[in-house]
Amino acid sequence: MTIFNYFYSHPKYQKMNYRKIICIVITLFVCSCQSDYYSAKDFKSVTKIDAHVHISSDRGYFERQAISDNFKVITIGVDESDSASVEHQHIYALKSKEKYSGNVYYAATFHFDTLGWNTDSWSEKVISHLKRDISGGAISVKLWKNIGMTVKDKNGKFIMIDNPAIKPVIDFIISRNLPITGHFGEPLNCWKPLNQMTIRGDSSYYAENPQYHMFAHPEYPSYEDQINARDHFLEIYPNLKFIGCHLGSLEWNVDELAKRLDKYPNMAVDMAARVCHLEVQCVNDREKVRNFCIKYQDRLLYGTDLGDYGNTKGEDPGKRTHEIWQHDWRYFTTDDELTSVDFKGTFHGLHLPRQVIEKIYYQNSIKWYQLSNK
Repeated sequence: MTIFNYFYSHPKYQKMNYRKIICIVITLFVCSCQSDYYSAKDFKSVTKIDAHVHISSDRGYFERQAISDNFKVITIGVDESDSASVEHQHIYALKSKEKYSGNVYYAATFHFDTLGWNTDSWSEKVISHLKRDISGGAISVKLWKNIGMTVKDKNGKFIMIDNPAIKPVIDFIISRNLPITGHFGEPLNCWKPLNQMTIRGDSSYYAENPQYHMFAHPEYPSYEDQINARDHFLEIYPNLKFIGCHLGSLEWNVDELAKRLDKYPNMAVDMAARVCHLEVQCVNDREKVRNFCIKYQDRLLYGTDLGDYGNTKGEDPGKRTHEIWQHDWRYFTTDDELTSVDFKGTFHGLHLPRQVIEKIYYQNSIKWYQLSNK
């Protein structure tokens, strides 16, 4: 029985003419569609979380834009081999968290000083630092790509994340029931020549930061070395809650990322600075990317890697942030034909169901970072 015949045969509706019944059916159909999906117009009405930003300024531009666009944010510390920088980020994260209470959370980090590495004193120093940050409200600990790409032991060997000497620190983080936010390795593009990279943003970044362009440094650990060390790390600590930054450095292929999500049930990933890598895969196979997002809807956190470092005089980063947030929302919620500044070609938005959007944009950050308890 069709829905039309159901209404027409129901005693309550038998006195109605066909036109009225058709209007009722169409109205119900439209309401059903609206309840299953968001649209571009819903952008500001939905509470969202950007799970990966960097705030190192007290200008407030970024935070005010977030509030205007109905975003909460998680500002994440980065260990750029400089203890002063780590402390600077910590100070501004606390200022932002206090001034914009309930809208800003922060993930701590620590300076990976190799002085005393592989001794009890090294672990004790790091743990003491983390105790301070956790008491100040840190919701996670960020470990960065310098582990595996720059820091070396006294013999000149690269220190990888699965090195057993870091175990006391990891055990401490687990004991505090905090997740680790980990950026290990880089995009696969990092190991390609600049003119062969699939994303313009990658080629411009590595042109400006040649120290991290691994194609030019074949003596450094390979891409496979980085991913294998991270995977081994997750095998060593199966009870660790782990949020892999930047699609877990497996941004180039959703099938490869799916393998890790299947293998490591305590692993989730954020999308920071890697939405364009999902988009470029949509050029050739949109349905694969869409199906991936639906299947792993509980393991994906929206993030951008945007922020305010206070180093642009008179420039308000809010405008660019707003544009990126709107573009990404349109990509995930609609099936519009879109373009990207990062690559040639067109692609269609994923038009994900409402419940998937709510998880990616909000519920997963609440769950994985345990924000409901903060």
